[in-house]
Amino acid sequence: MAKVNSAQTGLAELKQHLKSGEFAPLYFFYGEERYLQEYYLSALRKKLVDGPMEEFNYRRFTTENFSLSALKDAVEALPMMAEYTLVQVDDFDPFAQNEETRKYLTEFFADLPDTCCLVFYYDTVKYSRNGTMKKLLAAITEHGVEVEFQKQSQQELAEWISRHFRALEKTITPDLCQHLIFLTGGDMTTLHSEILKIASYSRMSAISKLDIDMVVEPVLSAAVFDVTDALSEKNFDRAMGKLRDLFQNREEPIAVLAAVGSHFRRLYLAKTITSAGKGLDVLMEALSTNKDYYPRKLMNQASRFSQNFLSAALRACFEADSAMKSNQSKDSERVLELLLLTLAQEANR
Repeated sequence: MAKVNSAQTGLAELKQHLKSGEFAPLYFFYGEERYLQEYYLSALRKKLVDGPMEEFNYRRFTTENFSLSALKDAVEALPMMAEYTLVQVDDFDPFAQNEETRKYLTEFFADLPDTCCLVFYYDTVKYSRNGTMKKLLAAITEHGVEVEFQKQSQQELAEWISRHFRALEKTITPDLCQHLIFLTGGDMTTLHSEILKIASYSRMSAISKLDIDMVVEPVLSAAVFDVTDALSEKNFDRAMGKLRDLFQNREEPIAVLAAVGSHFRRLYLAKTITSAGKGLDVLMEALSTNKDYYPRKLMNQASRFSQNFLSAALRACFEADSAMKSNQSKDSERVLELLLLTLAQEANR
């Protein structure tokens, strides 16, 4: 088994273990980026138990079939025609157990056999270290590797997108990578699916913006951006068409209105910052982001609206929200259409 080096990050350790073929006896997989979590679990499973005896050497426990005695039996079972067994436990938080169970786990983690790799995998339960439970925490730190799968930075996502397109014999520019990230919200699972669709759709070796826009269904925030973009161009018909596309996609009117209101608040913020002579860095700080693509688009769009229009837009969104929530109109879609009409009239003043 690989010696655990606490000086390294968990993901760096895991990558080294996959490369060397020497594994820690205990891993904790958790974090926001589910695609990477699934990807590395699959890579670990392939390394450890891939082959004709996989069904004998891989065991998975969920909240429905988990017990400490069953876990002990699975961990102590010898691998069949393989070097390792792999035991996966879903959504079990050792820190949330009673004192007796925590004591048992502390001893259990310290005595894991070299022939087993035990992975605690977190999906619906959040994993968080509890520093007050020092003995359990020490056992996990000494014998295990905690691997947090974080959301990737804009640059990391762009490089990952480029690599995936290259594997499909396609090329894509950095700007179009950012556009694709914006449309999908940066979710890697969604991105992976959209990359495959775009590559299949495109007839050229170089991916174009048209290829992306024809194939990708934008997330709500990106779709709302298109609506307000059309308003900034005083193109009411296109704005209404974009709104009705959201209805056809079965987006909830209340969610659409919330997204529209949030977007106008950010536009107002961007306008206020630029009017004060401040720049992109101030807006990024205000939005609590280190990604500049969306703030740049926001500042560009805000420049096409007046401060008076944005103030009026915020008031109109508030009134639409009150109408929708007070059931003054049972037709929520109609409330949104009237809101858009009001905004178009304000934009044309």
